[in-house]
Amino acid sequence: MPRLSGVNIPDNKKIDIALTYIYGIGPTLAKLVLKTTGVNSDRLAKDLTSDEINKIQGVIDKNYRVEGELRREILENVKRLKETGSWKGGRHMRKLPLHGRTRTNSRTLRGNIRKTMGSGKRPPATPT
Repeated sequence: MPRLSGVNIPDNKKIDIALTYIYGIGPTLAKLVLKTTGVNSDRLAKDLTSDEINKIQGVIDKNYRVEGELRREILENVKRLKETGSWKGGRHMRKLPLHGRTRTNSRTLRGNIRKTMGSGKRPPATPT
């Protein structure tokens, strides 16, 4: 398995798809990196030579923030928002969604809790 930016990328995938396994590189950026290095995007990751891997690694290291550096930057940005007391920082602190319709469509962050009339079954009445 080729190793780029501290990540083992899968062997049996095309290199443009395999690069997306690196945090911070999506499909568009992967194609751009391959275009600048001159590597054919239809080749499998296991078929790359060490020279091509070094070229790709050099372009990624020189021009883009990926993996640990990017994660650290995102955590610092969230921490700054929390410390300044901004709206988004407060939403982060309460683990609520930041964007969009948050009253009804926030099941991922709030958990799949349904608080509607028919969601719970009432116990049967006891006879007197």
